[in-house]
Amino acid sequence: MSFALYIIGFMLVISGIAWALVTAGVAMFKIAIVSIILLGIGILTGVVKTRPKDPPRGPLA
Repeated sequence: MSFALYIIGFMLVISGIAWALVTAGVAMFKIAIVSIILLGIGILTGVVKTRPKDPPRGPLA
């Protein structure tokens, strides 16, 4: 899975959560804070999930 696809999916999740919070009547300032925190979590997990594996190290000579 590519990093861009992962972030697009996470942005859709964040948008849905923000919409639910707006509907529930939560203050916009709090919604912005939650969205920024979720975006940071999404970037961190996206990098971990899409990072290529390190090649195995050979024996030391």
